[in-house]
Amino acid sequence: MALEGKRLKNMGMKSERLLWPTKGPGNFETEVDDLEQKIGLTTLEKGVAWAQTNSMWPDTFGLACCAIEMMSIVSARYDIARFGMEPFRGSPRQADLMIISGRVAHKMAAPLRQIYDQMLEPKWVIAMGACASSGGMFNNYAIVQSVDKIIPVDVYVPGCPPRPDQLIEGIVRLHEAVKAGVPPAYELRSVAS
Repeated sequence: MALEGKRLKNMGMKSERLLWPTKGPGNFETEVDDLEQKIGLTTLEKGVAWAQTNSMWPDTFGLACCAIEMMSIVSARYDIARFGMEPFRGSPRQADLMIISGRVAHKMAAPLRQIYDQMLEPKWVIAMGACASSGGMFNNYAIVQSVDKIIPVDVYVPGCPPRPDQLIEGIVRLHEAVKAGVPPAYELRSVAS
């Protein structure tokens, strides 16, 4: 194309579209397309969401058999390091994702809430397994029938116990929600009440 080296400001802007509607894309459109391919354009919100999804650090709260499945997501087969989430944090002050795996006894409700309150915002919660999500087969006085009665939950991963790839699917769904701009569950709960 003979006009490749010329800039639009040197060529002058003319309304080619009005004079010749079947001509195709004008110089401005092709220059903008070339520019978009050369540099990445985004918004601050999308950049922050991208950074949050690629640096979520989980704080684990393993209580029963689901915890064994949760521990295996750091193995070579499932490799959660590809999401930037490899190290499980020992302190809630370093974590922004809590994975609750297993049945929650009423005795553990207060420590669970305390750990959740110590996490920095924004924070997300994944309830892993039937017991954390709905009490599972333990329909009795000792087990909390859903962990969302204690803390707000963003993603529920079903199963008894769910496989590690199901947990990874739940993490991917959480990442999609964060990138789409869905606020954490605690913000939604405060708006609803």
